[in-house]
Amino acid sequence: MLERTHVTAWVLAATLSAPLAMAQDASDPFAEVPNETPATSTTSPDASETTGDTAPASTEGTGETTTSDDFGAEDDFGSEDLGSEDSFGSELEDEYGFDPADEFSSAEEPEDRDPWEGFNRAMFRFNDTADRWFLKPAAVSYRQVTPIFMQTGISNFFSNLHEINNVLNDVLQWKWGQAGNDTGRFLVNSTVGLVGLFDVAQHMGLEPSDGEDFGQTLAVWGMPSGPYVVVPFLGPSTVRDVPGEVVEWYTNPLTYVDDNAVENTLKVVDLLQTRASLLQAESLLQGDRYVLMRDAYLQRREFLINDGEQEDDFGGDLDDYDF
Repeated sequence: MLERTHVTAWVLAATLSAPLAMAQDASDPFAEVPNETPATSTTSPDASETTGDTAPASTEGTGETTTSDDFGAEDDFGSEDLGSEDSFGSELEDEYGFDPADEFSSAEEPEDRDPWEGFNRAMFRFNDTADRWFLKPAAVSYRQVTPIFMQTGISNFFSNLHEINNVLNDVLQWKWGQAGNDTGRFLVNSTVGLVGLFDVAQHMGLEPSDGEDFGQTLAVWGMPSGPYVVVPFLGPSTVRDVPGEVVEWYTNPLTYVDDNAVENTLKVVDLLQTRASLLQAESLLQGDRYVLMRDAYLQRREFLINDGEQEDDFGGDLDDYDF
């Protein structure tokens, strides 16, 4: 009995000390690892033995010299260089008084665009939670049970209704050519296209535009965008674009449907179709989702306001260059 207790005590002590020993070994991630002996390759009996101190063997008849490259040895790309990468910026900061990564980054630009980041992040989490628990599952179910041709027809139907808002803002922005194109699309698709279920106008040369809204109209009139803001249930916006959401509510033909049940049903279907169309793009979001959504929204709005005309870093128009 005494011997059994003695053995059990030693086993218990070894068990308790093993994690401590492992933690002590793991505490120093930069500890030198002894060089492992490279595995010797199997050679024929006639081949001479080769050691690490022998000269490189030359290939007969070719004049080429074959050297062994030991990737386990220290070289210019060893772990020592990688380990000093984090301290490189701090060394420059101590020597020159600034960190190049911070000096040339656009850290001040998001602060100018997003001064209400604390509030916006809270609203983003609220919207994201509501989307994760309610809207996204409904959109996934809609995508799975609805045939592709029906999804295309529903998308065409609501896009055709949106042409009314496009025409109104085309006129307010004095884009008469675009106003004529959007008016023709609405008339053709509403009649020949069976209330917009089929995009017949596209096959007639009336291409769909990127869309216009009252926020873009205010930008054309010279109103600054103002700070970035996340609106509950509506998502990303700016101070200038919030009134555009109100105007679009009144320019939407579904708002004037007498039957509230039909109106709400159509708007829910429009919301589900829009959300389902974003499922594939959502899978590309990695990292800070808030920052990605904010930058993507602001860049997209800038693209729409400028009608796709972008300038390079030197101020020249990219359209002047032919690639």
